[in-house]
Amino acid sequence: MDPRTHLQADPGLCGTVLELDEGSARVALETTGPMAVDSHELVHGGFIFGLADYAAMLAVNDPNVVLGAAETRFLKPVRVGERIIASARIVDAKDRKREVRVEAAVRSKKVFEGTFTCFVLERHVLEGVGSS
Repeated sequence: MDPRTHLQADPGLCGTVLELDEGSARVALETTGPMAVDSHELVHGGFIFGLADYAAMLAVNDPNVVLGAAETRFLKPVRVGERIIASARIVDAKDRKREVRVEAAVRSKKVFEGTFTCFVLERHVLEGVGSS
């Protein structure tokens, strides 16, 4: 299956698609020096969240999917140089709403988990919106 959404996502920031099936996705992110927030090479949580968000969007895989909400937990720190793999799967679908469960791990140790509430819109969220 090919991606139908987030086609211009930068793999260095959002991750690289490993697997994509109906209702699920696996994405890997190689962490790099610019992601560090301190001299211990702790990766900023925003990169981990971004990976998880990207995996959730791919699990839905609709060109007009948007994130509405997320309930997440960071479970373990990630260091520069570690590879994070996020696995996402749709756990509930009603009308235009999709609940997507995402777990991310480094070497099989879970570092992040969350539930992402996504919505499939009739058109692109920015379609018809003027720039300011």
